[in-house]
Amino acid sequence: MKIHEYQSKELFAAYDIPIPRGVVAATPEEAREAAETIGQFPMAVKAQIHAGGRGKGGGVKLAKTIDEAVSHAESILGMTLVTPQTGPEGRRVKRVLIEAGLAIASELYLSLTVDRETACILIMASASGGMDIEEVAEKTPEKIIKVRVNPLAGISGYHCRAVAYGLGLPPAAIKPFLKLLPALYKLFVDYDCSMVEINPLVLTEDDGIVALDAKVSFDSNALFRHKDILDYRDFDEEDPLDVEASKYNLNYINMDGTVGNMVNGAGLAMAVMDTIKLAGAEPANFLDVGGGATAEMIENGFRIILSDKKVKALLINIFGGILRCDILAQGVVAAAKNTRIDVPIVVRMEGTNVEEGRRILAESGLNLFTAVDLKDAGEQVAGLVA
Repeated sequence: MKIHEYQSKELFAAYDIPIPRGVVAATPEEAREAAETIGQFPMAVKAQIHAGGRGKGGGVKLAKTIDEAVSHAESILGMTLVTPQTGPEGRRVKRVLIEAGLAIASELYLSLTVDRETACILIMASASGGMDIEEVAEKTPEKIIKVRVNPLAGISGYHCRAVAYGLGLPPAAIKPFLKLLPALYKLFVDYDCSMVEINPLVLTEDDGIVALDAKVSFDSNALFRHKDILDYRDFDEEDPLDVEASKYNLNYINMDGTVGNMVNGAGLAMAVMDTIKLAGAEPANFLDVGGGATAEMIENGFRIILSDKKVKALLINIFGGILRCDILAQGVVAAAKNTRIDVPIVVRMEGTNVEEGRRILAESGLNLFTAVDLKDAGEQVAGLVA
């Protein structure tokens, strides 16, 4: 789950991570009050959406007067902001963050994420921070500092010093940095984060260290431990189909293709999407109904997939272990009765009660195509959408 910059900075403040003075506003009137409250120029007016690259899209502007800050807020609020991370459809801006300006000496990059290869928390930093960090990572990866922390042992002074000296910080800035990084690590661990990013982390002219931007995302599977974070969720920033699927505990991700698919097991779902692509088609979604899926969950999965107007065919690939094939078949038939299914369906199933499942589907009267294996299923469904 992602949250907005101003929400991330609320968490930063709770961990004594330095941030600029800022106030969030949802209307031009609130923007004027915010600018008057801050009263320090120049000040930044920043669009609040779940995407980076806002400055390049016109979502971050500097103001030298209160009237100019209000004018910028009026132009940003309600706009559809398109950045490299939003895609061409963009995101509608509902709030702006108005912040006091800083005397910036240099811009750095700092982030924490999970390194699954080493089962460590990975600290990444660069002296070349700012809007073009992706280009830095691609063209000059040697400028990216990487320090891995064993989560069982936790962060130590030598980890922090390795990053600080790697960034080439001036002596006066090292002490505040050595205070900031452990605090950021603690936030990361305390809240089961999947990523914490500060870009830019600025070095001020008086050798201070301030998080000018903030991006935090959380492991959704751990949110039951953090009820307070659920209040930060902004459903308008998420795909409506993803939101609907979350109501039924379905692991669903909307995609751009035309082949809807329903699978039990995340690894199997990845294999199905690869198979669809190898056959020359594109998957319209990732949907893992899980091993303990009920007929009701399957019906809801069908409804969500078919509400996507891009879907021209549906591929069902189920291995009947915990989820029996007859339960799947009952869910498919129930979905057909309660949902208008007007696309062809390719079914490949093996496992527990497979014969009973096949019988239920054969007698359902649905427009079904049976596949003998995964390759056959992919080729059949690709042919249907060609």
